[in-house]
Amino acid sequence: MTNSLDWIEKTTDIPAGGLERAREATVDELKHVAKALDILDVSSFSARYRIAAISAGGYRLTGSIAARVEQACVVSLEPVSGNVNAAFTVEFWPNLKAGESDEEKSILSGTDVELLEHGVIPVGRVVFETLSASLDPYPRRDGAEFTWQDPKADTPGATNPFAALSKLNNKD
Repeated sequence: MTNSLDWIEKTTDIPAGGLERAREATVDELKHVAKALDILDVSSFSARYRIAAISAGGYRLTGSIAARVEQACVVSLEPVSGNVNAAFTVEFWPNLKAGESDEEKSILSGTDVELLEHGVIPVGRVVFETLSASLDPYPRRDGAEFTWQDPKADTPGATNPFAALSKLNNKD
C-alpha cells in the first residue's frame, strides 16, 4: 500500500506556538487513495491537525480525519457507503534513546512514536494510514445474506463434514 498524499510539514516552518491546519484531498488525491486502499471510491477526505513542539526537539502531531468512502459488500459485492471519522496522535523524535525501540517507546507512552527524519513530518502518510486502519474490514450491505449451497450435494445435510462419518457409524 503506497501513500497517495504528499502532505508534509517542515519543522522549520512550525512557529513556536504550534501549527494548525485543515486540509482537503483533491479530486486526483481521492482517486489515488481509493486505488491504494483497493476500495470502490473515496468521495471526500479531509484532515484537521495540530503540530506542536515538545521537549528534546520532538514534535507531536494530533488531529482527526473525516472521509466518505464506498466499499464492496463482502457478500454481494454491491457498493456500501460509509463515513469514517478517526483521531490520531503521533510523536516524532529526532533520535530515540539508545536501546529503546520505537515500539517500546510507543507502548510505554500510549502514543505512536516515529523517528523524525530530515526535519519533515509526513502528515499525509499518517492520515492515509489512519483512514486505512479505520475502514470496515468486512463491509456488508443491509439485508445481504450468504446462502451458498454446494451444487453437488444431494441433501442440505451432506455439506456437513461429519455426515460421512455418521453414515459409517450407522452401518452396524
